[in-house]
Amino acid sequence: MADPSSNPLAPKTEEEHDPHFEPVIKLTEEVETKTNEEDETVIFKLRSKLFRFDIGANEWKERGTGEARLLQHKETHKIRLVMRREKTLKVCANHLISADMRLQPNIGSDRSWVWKVAADYSEEPPTAETLAIRFANADLAGQFKKAFEDARYNNAKLAGSAASAPHAADEDKPEETTESESEDEAEGNPPRATETNPPAAGTEEKSREE
Repeated sequence: MADPSSNPLAPKTEEEHDPHFEPVIKLTEEVETKTNEEDETVIFKLRSKLFRFDIGANEWKERGTGEARLLQHKETHKIRLVMRREKTLKVCANHLISADMRLQPNIGSDRSWVWKVAADYSEEPPTAETLAIRFANADLAGQFKKAFEDARYNNAKLAGSAASAPHAADEDKPEETTESESEDEAEGNPPRATETNPPAAGTEEKSREE
């Protein structure tokens, strides 16, 4: 009979030696990542898609998709809007909500808003921008408008500026549709891209370079 010890497939009769080596460097400490949001509380957030109007190209360009959040500072109580792109978490909107900001309805859509920003800090240096935001449906767009108006009123009170109460009777009205836009709508064409009219869902969108 063959010697079992000479067969590599035979079960071992003695305990196998399994050497253990300690790692040279132990990674026991976690590296804390600062977001500059540690002193703020999230009071509102909704997934949405953000656009900016490129004046030079005279067209809307997509900035990214992610959660639009309203953050309130724990000490100053001021509220700003911050939005980060999904997956990369790169900031695509970052500005204080000032008393003079007004959400304007998008022509031909009940689920998007347009507003102007004097200083957006998503990039350095800060820039003046015309932004547009689009939600999945009109109900979510209405929730964003209410939260935005509440934040605007809050910041105006903190700054001692005169601001109308949120949800006042003089709600923003959609801008008048031009004759050419009416013809497009009658023919079933998508609305034309203007500074107050971001691209509608389903139309071609040009993405901003990451």
